[in-house]
Amino acid sequence: MHNSIRALAAIVLVLLSPAALFMTALVMRYLGPLEYEPAHMAQQIVTWYSIRPWTLWVLLIGLPLIVLITGCVTLLSDRNEDRESLLATGDPTVPYRGRSAHHIMAAASLAAGVILAVVGVHMLAN
Repeated sequence: MHNSIRALAAIVLVLLSPAALFMTALVMRYLGPLEYEPAHMAQQIVTWYSIRPWTLWVLLIGLPLIVLITGCVTLLSDRNEDRESLLATGDPTVPYRGRSAHHIMAAASLAAGVILAVVGVHMLAN
């Protein structure tokens, strides 16, 4: 079970990386004049995303939505397993030991939700 959660956490991070790259580039292009790095490279990334209409739907909405749904389903399905291990041992720290993949899933789900919110607000504003 732990190996599948680890693999899923790695896949979720890969799926979220294009949207995270775009959001980072949006911030980085305001750090200095566009003639100098890193603002110039960030502007090139933003331009690459903006001239391709499919990038909005696939990379900025579709993949983060998959990450959000996958993360929520995974985390909710593991709640019963955590409850059983807590009842069996009586130690309240047992559900949190060795759960780094679950923490990654939770952080990725939160990041995906934030990215979807930012993209949604931007789409509603235009």
